[in-house]
Amino acid sequence: MSTVQDHSLLYMSKQDIIDLGGLYSEPYVKAVTRALELHAKRDIVQPLKPYLRVNEDSGHIADRIIAMPAYVGGDVAISGLKWIGSKHDNPAKRHKERASALIILNDPESNYPVAVMEGSVISGMRTAAVTAIGARYLAREGFRTVSVIGCGVIARMQITSLLEQFDSIRTIHLYDLNADTARQLADEIGSRFDQVEVRVEDSSEQAVRQAEVLVTATVASSPHIPFEWIAKGTFVSNISIMDLHKDVFTQADKVVVDDWDQSNREKKIINQLVLEGKFSREQLHAELGEILIGEKPGREHEEEIIVLNPMGMAIEDISSAAEMYARAVEQGKGTRLWL
Repeated sequence: MSTVQDHSLLYMSKQDIIDLGGLYSEPYVKAVTRALELHAKRDIVQPLKPYLRVNEDSGHIADRIIAMPAYVGGDVAISGLKWIGSKHDNPAKRHKERASALIILNDPESNYPVAVMEGSVISGMRTAAVTAIGARYLAREGFRTVSVIGCGVIARMQITSLLEQFDSIRTIHLYDLNADTARQLADEIGSRFDQVEVRVEDSSEQAVRQAEVLVTATVASSPHIPFEWIAKGTFVSNISIMDLHKDVFTQADKVVVDDWDQSNREKKIINQLVLEGKFSREQLHAELGEILIGEKPGREHEEEIIVLNPMGMAIEDISSAAEMYARAVEQGKGTRLWL
């Protein structure tokens, strides 16, 4: 007679995630806030994420698969892995979204898997939550104007999350290299949020100069936004990492990251500046979690230009996935699979 005990896990599709409220900002703001606080308290385990690249010399910066393992402590207390692949030309060549992802959750007591789920919605929405959380602490209070550079799926999540979290927003400025893409996003946002005016700008400079909150959401492989375009008092959420010229980091009043070690690698702009001797850990204002738990100040005056440069952390994905898993168990969503 076999002594092996049966073990099951819950599979959650993209539609399951959506049915659980996965396209709304509230669960992600909650989960990511918790993850950032635990990060600041060092109640997490998060190895540096490896990048798998094929034909690296001829590839685009966004062409990679990343393994993102983490343990999140506190009352979350779960381990997991996000496995996320991306090709910059997926939309044009394959009629697919740029990125796809799976997330696996494991019980840290046994290390057995308890859930596997589609991860692209969670990945995009937790990134939007980082911007919303950053804006709460780093943007001017009552800001009314948001500019977004790049108008794909990630931009839509960024904008909807900001509009759900901040009712002061009155104007959205959009710019994309493909004007049709920008106009389509403008129509979508305008039809859902009738309290805001959405404008498509003719250049990125026009959009940047009008921002109180600036979000970069591109697949740019080299900088294209100089410091001189950025108005006093702007909060920049540099989620696509490569958009800002080096002078933005060296001249901003405050530079904030999610995790210093994650940010200072892979030849990204901060890493380039460190290697050139122009930036250092000592010049960094804070990691975002340190601001959330009150160890470091956020915005201190109206004229500060503050840059948040979030590389994206596995703990944000795992904490968000744990929130969705708990909802699925409570509501009876998903499909039970047996190992």
